[in-house]
Amino acid sequence: MVAQSPKGYLLSLTKYISDLFQRARLSDNRTIDTPVETNARYSPTDGVPLSDQSLYPTIVGNLVYLPVTRPDIAHAVHVVSQFVTTLTSVHLGAVLRILRYLRGTRFHSLLFPSTSSLELRAYNDADWDSDPNDRKSTTGFCVFLGDSSIS
Repeated sequence: MVAQSPKGYLLSLTKYISDLFQRARLSDNRTIDTPVETNARYSPTDGVPLSDQSLYPTIVGNLVYLPVTRPDIAHAVHVVSQFVTTLTSVHLGAVLRILRYLRGTRFHSLLFPSTSSLELRAYNDADWDSDPNDRKSTTGFCVFLGDSSIS
């Protein structure tokens, strides 16, 4: 949803997030301050395999679209999406953590200030060989339009 305010334009997916809570059958109202635990490392063998193999990939598939307006969860969604084929209780706990974080921040949105310039800036970073499971490198980037993160 795009809305205009006196300060600029707001971009938000509040309804999408509310629908995601219903699909995930998240009934408690607990919230968490961060989308992923500090220094959390997950592997395919963590925890007990899940008996319901359909819920996790559905929720993760829906979470993949949210970093468009919520770059604060991009890393957490990237981490949980690596385990869609090796579903365990630990991985489901990480997904529920993201959902509880979203519950507490569901009204957050991107603001594109009307006073901001249209300068496009991009930054990237690479972490070579840090994943102990497969020794693959991890890269990341962020793109700003004026003062607002857009990717």
